[in-house]
Amino acid sequence: MPRSPCPPLTDAEWPESLADLRGGFAGQLNVYRTMAHHPALVRAWAPLRQHVVKDSALGPDRSEVVILRTGHRMGSAYEWAHHVSRARKLGFSDDRIRAIAAMPEGEDGLIVRAVDALFDQHRIPPALEAELAAAIGRTAVFDLIATVGFYVVLGGILTTYDTPVDAAIADELDRDPI
Repeated sequence: MPRSPCPPLTDAEWPESLADLRGGFAGQLNVYRTMAHHPALVRAWAPLRQHVVKDSALGPDRSEVVILRTGHRMGSAYEWAHHVSRARKLGFSDDRIRAIAAMPEGEDGLIVRAVDALFDQHRIPPALEAELAAAIGRTAVFDLIATVGFYVVLGGILTTYDTPVDAAIADELDRDPI
């Protein structure tokens, strides 16, 4: 297999223009170490990441459903592995996680259908949007759409540059596969 033209940057290769972000989110994960090949993008990415990952109206559980389904639809082994780990830490059972890759029932199913609509139709149709807004609130619907977009971009970067799953996550899933 050919070597990626943009492997995750090591600390020695880390751009000086991103020195202030190396100790935070950007230096912790291979996805951002890969993105660091484009320092201006990482810097611009930081505020959106803060909102989507930390401040979303979806809350942590709904966000994980969105991210897991998006990672599954993108075929991003990196996102799937990292978010299986994160979902487990939030208390998701493996059955629930596997259902998100198939078609779950209840609110998870509603969210999965919305994610699928964005992939398949490039929009959430009016009836589904109304059902979703009634269940989770319209602000959360906006955040669902933004989260899918955010993780589609990350998934594209990860799969284009064959970014490896971070060692701790790979080890965790080797010990306890889904």
